[in-house]
Amino acid sequence: MQRIKMRVKKLLPNAKLPTYGSEFSAGADLYALSDHSVRIGPDETAVVHTGLAAEIPDGYVGLIFARSGLATKKGLAPANKVGVIDSDYRGEIRVALHNHTKYEQSIEPFERIAQLVLVPYVCAEFEEAEELSETVRGEGGFGSTGAK
Repeated sequence: MQRIKMRVKKLLPNAKLPTYGSEFSAGADLYALSDHSVRIGPDETAVVHTGLAAEIPDGYVGLIFARSGLATKKGLAPANKVGVIDSDYRGEIRVALHNHTKYEQSIEPFERIAQLVLVPYVCAEFEEAEELSETVRGEGGFGSTGAK
């Protein structure tokens, strides 16, 4: 497994650096930074602060995913499904959590709210074309390859 260095700045002294739950975890846990419970009403979204800014290495993107425990136990998951942190962003990492339940939920100070995964990427050089190559699938989409 490859390990790379990533610089993280605490914007407030009590912010908690991301941590991995186990040796082979792909996602590092992000922690809520608040001095009180953050209440999220049914079908509402709240932006939760981490108090951290990061220097994502060039050629990588930071992807913010739901924590499975938070999603299944409290119905809370990132509102945009997957957050994207570009390598040139230097602002605070914040997580917009959406409450998918019928009940108010809360996030406690320093609770794990999401997970950060670093992923290498490539950029496309877009080229307009009159024709595209043929494939067996063709224009089939939205379930065209079958239900099972």
